[in-house]
Amino acid sequence: MDPKVFDVEGADVAWCPGCGNFSILKTLKETLSEMEITPQELVMVSGIGQAGKLPHYIKSNVFNGLHGRSLPVSTAIKAVNPELIVINVSGDGCTYGEGGNHFIHNIRRNPDITNIVHNNMVYGLTKGQASPTSLRDYSTPLQIEGVALEPFNPLAIAIALKASFVARAFSGDIKETKEILKKAIKHKGYALIDIFQPCVTFNKVNTYQWFKNNTYYLDDSHDYNNREEAFKRAIETEKYPLGIFYKNSDNITFNESLSSYKTDKSPLYKRDFHEDKLNKLIESMK
Repeated sequence: MDPKVFDVEGADVAWCPGCGNFSILKTLKETLSEMEITPQELVMVSGIGQAGKLPHYIKSNVFNGLHGRSLPVSTAIKAVNPELIVINVSGDGCTYGEGGNHFIHNIRRNPDITNIVHNNMVYGLTKGQASPTSLRDYSTPLQIEGVALEPFNPLAIAIALKASFVARAFSGDIKETKEILKKAIKHKGYALIDIFQPCVTFNKVNTYQWFKNNTYYLDDSHDYNNREEAFKRAIETEKYPLGIFYKNSDNITFNESLSSYKTDKSPLYKRDFHEDKLNKLIESMK
């Protein structure tokens, strides 16, 4: 399938030249094309931020939600129509900051969705304030003396909560990122992919070269079924590992936890039991 099937005609891409978001958009389109996923069976859900604009530039079903509130919407969409492929995409501020509570409980619920987080360690939309993942001592126009807080570690949090699939990629490595995305989308359950993505305008520290110099790929000896080993890799900071950290197939998905889905896989709007419940409610109110 030609990746151009996902192009939005006349789209005015509102990202800075050189932004890491461009390569993520390109990589995602190529991934979906190679997996032969059509725009009709795909739903892109996003929050607010530069990363949250990505679904505007890809032809598919789209829901653009509130800041930090995209994961509950993704869970609901997958619940009411399990046959759809649901990809949630947003940034480190939207997902780990404003949406941090939803991020944690989404891991616990384990909906069968893919969660792509553009992690540039800065608030790019609102002119360069520190984000939850900004490194200590990182100086911004607001944090002029440098960030004093410990950076939020989404991978460590996810592994500690026995998330279903946990990975990290770098937007500058399209081939490797594409393979991680394919495995995440195919995975049954919640799949987190934290993607290092340079903000060329507001983050002059964590640049393309910085990420190249400060990352390495997990090799074939890494056992992603070993939670303890995965956690050790997740808290490494001398150099940041890339690849699939952890996979856990023991958790049932959110859909499987709903009793009605055990026998009926059809979308909610096609089921009769809702009409029955509504009629009973109306009768009880007379």
